[in-house]
Amino acid sequence: MTEGAAVDDHVLAAELAGAAGRLLLGVRDEVGFADARALKDTGDLRAHEYLMAALAERCPGDAVLSEEGRSSAAGKRSKGDGRAPTRNTADAERRTARRVWIVDPLDGTREFSEEGRRDWAVHVALWERDASGRGRLVAGAVALPAQGLTLRTDATGGASLVRAEPGERGPVPAGPDVVRRTQPREVPLHVPAPDAGKLRIAVSRTRPPEFVRHLAERLAKARAGDGSGSDGIDVELVPIGSAGAKISAVLLGEVDAYVHAGGQYEWDSAAPAAVALGAGAHASRIDGAPLEYNREDPRLPDILVCHPVSAPALLTGIEDVSGVLPG
Repeated sequence: MTEGAAVDDHVLAAELAGAAGRLLLGVRDEVGFADARALKDTGDLRAHEYLMAALAERCPGDAVLSEEGRSSAAGKRSKGDGRAPTRNTADAERRTARRVWIVDPLDGTREFSEEGRRDWAVHVALWERDASGRGRLVAGAVALPAQGLTLRTDATGGASLVRAEPGERGPVPAGPDVVRRTQPREVPLHVPAPDAGKLRIAVSRTRPPEFVRHLAERLAKARAGDGSGSDGIDVELVPIGSAGAKISAVLLGEVDAYVHAGGQYEWDSAAPAAVALGAGAHASRIDGAPLEYNREDPRLPDILVCHPVSAPALLTGIEDVSGVLPG
C-alpha cells in the first residue's frame, strides 16, 4: 500500500465513524426516547447500513465484520424499514482477505437509548495482512458523537483527537466543561500517566465485574507487606457506559485504566485498541498476551488498556485474583 493510501485509511476511518455518529444523533431526534427498544434497533441498523454501504463504495475489495451483520442480528429491524440487515462478508472469505474492516455501528446501545447520556460510541477499524501472512490493526477511529469528539490513528503511527467543527452535530450539553469551540480542531493524542499511588479504573455502570473489586482490593495491599515501606495503590472504580467510551476515557485522562473480562467481541475493542496503541497506551489481553483480530471465532472476552507505567502492577494484580475471574 502506498503512503497516500495509508493516510486515506486513517482519514476514512474517522470520516465514517463521525458520519455514522451524526446519523445516530439524528435518529435520537427522530425516534425519541419513549420506546428504548425501537431507538436501539433503529440506531444499530441505520448506522450499520450506512457503514456497509460506504465501505462497499469506498473500499469495494475489502471484507467487513460488523456486529449487526451477524446471522444472530438477522431478525432486527429499523423503524419504518422492514429489510433485514446487510450481512457480513462470509467467514471463509473474511479469514483469507488481505484487508478487513471491523466495525461496531453503535457501541453502547443502553446509553444511546437514555436521554442525556454521552458515553456511547461508533467504532471503525481496519485489519490488514502483511506479506508474511500475519495481520494487525493498521487504522482505527472511535467517534463519541454526543461529546463532539473523534479519536483516531494517523499515518505517523500515532493518534489524534478531532473535535467537531462549529455547526456539526454534537456535543450533547453536559455543563460548561463541554464547550470546546475555541480549542484546536485536531491535536495529537497521548495517553496521560496516572497520579502516583492512585488508579482510576473504568467499569461497567450496570454490571461491574466482581473480579475488578477483588483487583482493587489486591492493588490496595500490593505493596503494603513487601518490605519496601510503600503504601498500596488507592483505587477508584469509575462507572462508564460503552467499551469505546471507557477506553477513550483512559486516553483522555478521565480514568487511568480499563480492565474487562467476561465477554466481548472483536468489534467491541478493535477500533479503541488501535487508537490506544497509537496513543502510546498498553493494550493487551488480561494475561498480557497480544490482542489478535480477524480470527475464525470473533469472541475476544477480555482486555486491559492503561498507561504502560501501570501495566506491570495491573497484570500482576490480575494474576493474583485469577481465581475469581469469570469463567
